Parts: sequence; C-alpha cells; structure tokens
Amino acid sequence: MRVTLFDYGAGNLHSLAKALATAEGAEVRVEEDPLRAVDTDVLVLPGVGAFGAAATRLAPGREAMRAALARGLPCLGICLGMQLLFESSEEGPGDGLGYFSGRVTRLRARRVPQMGWNRVEADTTLTSARLETVYYANSFVCRVEDASVVTGWSTHEDDRFAAVVRRGRVVGVQFHPEKSSAPGVAFVRGFLREVTS
Repeated sequence: MRVTLFDYGAGNLHSLAKALATAEGAEVRVEEDPLRAVDTDVLVLPGVGAFGAAATRLAPGREAMRAALARGLPCLGICLGMQLLFESSEEGPGDGLGYFSGRVTRLRARRVPQMGWNRVEADTTLTSARLETVYYANSFVCRVEDASVVTGWSTHEDDRFAAVVRRGRVVGVQFHPEKSSAPGVAFVRGFLREVTS
C-alpha cells in the first residue's frame, strides 16, 4: 500500500510518517508536488502550517487532487489538512479543495490556540479504533454546511465544532491522531485498513 504525505512546506512530518508506517504493508513517501502526490493508494494531508501558504502550494494540483478524491482516492486530512478539504479559510487567501462545503473560521474562544487534550463526542469509529480524548493544536476550525458529514464533534470553551468529517473514503480530523497516544495511532491504522480493504 503506497501512502503519500503531501508536504506543503510546513511543520514536522516525522511523527505522522512514523504513525502511518506502523500499518501493515504501508510504504510511506513524502511528496512536494501536488500532481505527483495523487499517484498513490492513499493520500494524507498533514496538519501543521497556515492555510494561505498551504493553499498556494496546493494550487497547481488542486483540480487534479479534487478529481482524484471524487474518483475515490482515499484521503486523510489532519488539522490543517482537514481544513484544506473545505472551500476557503479566513486565516489566509487561496482556495481549498472544496470536497466538503463550508468555510474555516477562527475559534470563538478566549483561549486560542486550543493546545492539549479534548473530548470527541459521537462516533469516530474506524474499524476497531475508537477515540474519545484527542490532542489538539489549532486556532481555526471547519464550519460545515452539511452536518450529515460530521461523525464527531468537540467543544472548546463554548465553541462546538466538527472534530471528524467523512464522505466516502475521505476523512478529515481536526485533531492530531499521531500525537494522541496509542489510540490515535490505532485510529490511523484503522483508517488505512478500512479504505484499502
């Protein structure tokens, strides 16, 4: 199974690549070219950086990536990666993939960024992995237009937001599973098993 991490030039990919590599049969590679990133069995959009800069790196391959997802390419978007699955963000200019309808906005809270552990409400089950408490490092969240794609919610202070979205074999998580201890790594492995079986 070829798993490709699309590197939009921000953040440390090491812990995420390590978590992905624990899945049986996973061959993990990092790719900076968005057009070549879709030549894979599973695409992963990692979760560190700013929306505007990431959207700029994504732009040359946005249509190809969007078409690949529409054709059924499995994808896991993490934190900023989840936000790139949406249409746009008030954090910065540029277009996301628009796979999910909605916009990314700043958390409505006194304490921003949200750093640390928080609960996930509702079902985030992928095969045998279930997450209830996860690690966040975010200032922005996705405001979905169609709540039927939300499979998990979290609340920071009084702001309730989508923690997990899913349509077909595309999943977005606002938290960092690779930093969410053993259950987070199990979640990543469960995703890879489910979408490639």
